[in-house]
Amino acid sequence: MTRIDLMTDIRAKPRRKVLISGASIAGPALAFWLNRYGYEVTVVEKAGTLRAGGYPIDVRGTALEVVRRMGILPRLRDTHIDLRRLTFLDGDGGEVASIHPHSVTGGVAGRDLEVRRGDLTDALYSAVRDDVEFLFNDSIDTLDQSGHGVDVTFRGGGKRTFDMVFGAEGMHSRTREMLFGPEEQFHRYLGYCFAVFTMPNTFGLSHETMMWNTPGRAAALYAVGDNDEVHAFLNFAQPEPPFDAFPNLEAQQNLVAEIFADAGWEVPGMLAAMRDADDLFFDAVGQIRMPRWSSGRVALVGDAAYAPSFLTGQGTSLALVGAYMLAGSLAGSLAERDHAAGFAAYEHSTREFVTVNQGLVGEGGATLFPTTAEALEQRNNRLRSLSTMPSAEGRPAHSALTLPEFMPMASGHAR
Repeated sequence: MTRIDLMTDIRAKPRRKVLISGASIAGPALAFWLNRYGYEVTVVEKAGTLRAGGYPIDVRGTALEVVRRMGILPRLRDTHIDLRRLTFLDGDGGEVASIHPHSVTGGVAGRDLEVRRGDLTDALYSAVRDDVEFLFNDSIDTLDQSGHGVDVTFRGGGKRTFDMVFGAEGMHSRTREMLFGPEEQFHRYLGYCFAVFTMPNTFGLSHETMMWNTPGRAAALYAVGDNDEVHAFLNFAQPEPPFDAFPNLEAQQNLVAEIFADAGWEVPGMLAAMRDADDLFFDAVGQIRMPRWSSGRVALVGDAAYAPSFLTGQGTSLALVGAYMLAGSLAGSLAERDHAAGFAAYEHSTREFVTVNQGLVGEGGATLFPTTAEALEQRNNRLRSLSTMPSAEGRPAHSALTLPEFMPMASGHAR
C-alpha cells in the first residue's frame, strides 16, 4: 500500500476516539499530535481550569524541535525568562560563587527556553482548544477493558467508551495506579523533599536566583523578572519519604519549619511566608521507573510513566518528546488499527532517551544539594572554578534522540 493509499484509507474510516487524562503539559501535547493524525480527542482535567503562573520550567534539546513543529516556538520565545545569574551562598549568607545558570544546568544560551509553567500550558492549550474537547472539573473514576474498547466512568457521573485512554496526570498518576497498582513499586526516592511557593520580592532580585546551603539543606529565591513576587524553594535531605506529611498541609509546613528552624540568611522570612502562601507545593524528590508504559488499550506518558525529578531539569522536555513519539508511533500503526504495535513502537523508540535523561541524577544533579560538610566544600570549590560563560554545547542527554518524521497529517490539518 502506498502512502497516498494509506491516507485515503484512514480518511475513509471513522475517527478513533481517545481520552487523555491530564491537561498540564504531556496531555495537551499528546492531544495536539493525535488530533493531527486524525483522532477524535477528549481531555479530562480534575482542576476547574488551566493552572496559571507556576514555577519556571526548561525546554531543551530534542524538545525544542517538538515545540517548533507544533508552531508554538515563537510564542514561547516571547515569554523566555532569561535567567542571568545564579549566586551560591554559604551558611552565613556570604557569597561562594556567582555564575551563569547554564554552567550548572548544561543549557545552551540563546537556544534553550526557560518559561513559566503557565505560559507553556497556555501555549499548548491555545494550539488545541479549537479541535479537542476539554472536560474540566472531572476525572476518571473507573476503567473497564473487557469489551472492544475502554469503558470509562467519570467522577462527575458520565459514562463513555473510547478506543484508547492515556494517563498524563503527572508523577502521582491515578490512571497508573488503576492499571499497575500502588506508586511505591515504581517510585525511586532520591533522598530529598522540597517545598515551593511564591512570596513578596522584598530583596530587589531580578532575573536571578540566590541559593543558600548548609549540609542537607538548601533555600533559594528565584526572581523570573522584575516582578513583585519571587519563587521560594526549600529543599532538604530526608532518609525516608515523610508519608504522613503528604496529605496534610499543616504537617508539611511543620516539617519544613522544624528542618530549617535554626537557619540563617533570609530563611526565617521564607518560613513565615510559607505559612501564608496559598500556592505551597510539597513533595518528595523521586523518579518513576516502570518496566512497561502500557496495558491493553491504556498507555502512560510524561511524568506518569517516567518522571525524571527536578534534579535533571528534564521533566518538561521528556513530556513533550514522549507525547510526540507516542502519537507518531500510533499513527504509524493506524492502518492496521493496532494499538499494541503502536505502544510497543513508542517504548522501543523512546525508552533509551528516557533512561539517559533519568541518569542525569547520577552525573551531578544531586550534588547541588550536598548532605555533608565535606561534600558541600567540594561542591563550592567546583563552583568557584566554573567558567562564567554560558555553555555552547549543552548536555548530550538533552539531544540524545533525533525526532523522526512520522506519517503526513491525516485530518486535513497539515501546514
